[in-house]
Amino acid sequence: MDTQRRTGEDGPLPFRSSRYFCVGSKWYFTTREGFDSGPFATRERAETGLKRFLHVVRLLPEEQQLH
Repeated sequence: MDTQRRTGEDGPLPFRSSRYFCVGSKWYFTTREGFDSGPFATRERAETGLKRFLHVVRLLPEEQQLH
């Protein structure tokens, strides 16, 4: 669980968990919207997959971005 306060956060610290999880020997990432992506061979590849996903989301027009 992430116990770090993020910039601009006030009040009680919200619950956070890792975006990465392993099922068997395969790795996945999950988004805030509940989208799971994978399988990836390693956690490092799942991390790269999440970075690519977030990059694509940032390229979407504002009204199409996931919230």
